Amino acid sequence: SRTIQSYRDLPVTLYQIQTKFRDEQRPRGGLVRLREFTMKDAYSFDTTWDTLDASYAAAFAAYIRIFERAGVPVIPVAADSGAIGGKESQEFIFLTEDGEDEILLCPGCGYAANAEKADFQRPPAIEGAPAELTKLPTPGIKTIPALAAFLNIEQRQTNKAVFYKIDGKPVFVAIRGDLDVNETKLRNTLKAQAVEAMDEAMVRASGLVAGSASAVGLIGLPTVADISAVEATNLVAGANEDGFHLGNTNHGRDWKADTIADIALARRGDACATCGAALETRRGIEMGHVFKLGTVYSEAVGVNYLDESGERHPAVMGCYGIGIERMFAAIIEANHDANGIIWPASVAPYDVHIVALNLDQPAVAEAVVGLEAGLAATGLTTLIDDRDESAGIKFKDADLIGIPFRITVSPRALEKGGVELRNRRTGETEVLPIASAVALVRA
Repeated sequence: SRTIQSYRDLPVTLYQIQTKFRDEQRPRGGLVRLREFTMKDAYSFDTTWDTLDASYAAAFAAYIRIFERAGVPVIPVAADSGAIGGKESQEFIFLTEDGEDEILLCPGCGYAANAEKADFQRPPAIEGAPAELTKLPTPGIKTIPALAAFLNIEQRQTNKAVFYKIDGKPVFVAIRGDLDVNETKLRNTLKAQAVEAMDEAMVRASGLVAGSASAVGLIGLPTVADISAVEATNLVAGANEDGFHLGNTNHGRDWKADTIADIALARRGDACATCGAALETRRGIEMGHVFKLGTVYSEAVGVNYLDESGERHPAVMGCYGIGIERMFAAIIEANHDANGIIWPASVAPYDVHIVALNLDQPAVAEAVVGLEAGLAATGLTTLIDDRDESAGIKFKDADLIGIPFRITVSPRALEKGGVELRNRRTGETEVLPIASAVALVRA
């Protein structure tokens, strides 16, 4: 809250950043690791879905402006609403190799979605009339790639079995062999809380034969099938007997799923659901998330309004959040060079970094006082390096911390008629009278 602050009182967070840059090589996984997660949350309450759409659009636009002003380039992507639920949601993703989320991007039409949510066009199945079921010896074959190679067929001609423990109970999942299961879609399909792979003990207890399982003849186990496994004909599937598979299995004739849904995971190279172009993948960090919640929570807790006729209705809610500490990390990740941080002026911890050289000389001390007064009068915050260190150390530390402007007060600059002003981002340096330097920074 102080306008002028000495370098010796440097906040510990900035000091830690400085030493991270100076004493360590930049670690893989980002510049800053955070122990906290603080969410800036906001909610809207509307009378109709149409007015919620307007509130959602306004919040969305505000978030775009926030990220732009903070110097964090983000892209909005379709996202899964997760445990919070709701009709629709979007994430704001900062693309970086260090991100924990996988993002699917279409270079053709601009479609963007989190991998948990992404839609795509499945590679077509090989069509044909249902053929006679056959038993095939497949000694030692345990995986789909090995099965396809052994039988000289494509992976899309197989039916893959995946075993899950969903909310503590075993569930059998069938999907075409060239596809993978999207566990988020599976969880949403079953309205489950927890989805995890079965362990070996549960596999044995469920009577399943790992590497040679299928839903053919399966009794007592709920079966979920991706639409790819249902629409395709004559797929090779496990025989539920070690060392054997079944040829020409067909849904409806040889096995029947309890639940059929889109539970396939989109991957790099899959066709975009909108335009058919090959999807690309990038890593990213979720910076913010907006949701159309609807009435699920307002109904649960009794948040209602009265319409013009006095009739009671639940409020239609929206939810909007930004991760504050993630913003801090992403700002640094997006704004740095080999010498340290380059804070955008809108979020910099201080506006000006004053480096005082030979402060024991009266002319320098007097100039620092005048500079302090001029900057304080314009409302600019200042960090002053008044340490008894060499100019090189002070300049290096100023670059490490990355305040937008550095003003050096030194005998040499004073002899040239002012102080030295340096723009941290561009590196441009010029000597100006104190009043001119203050006015330029203010502008």
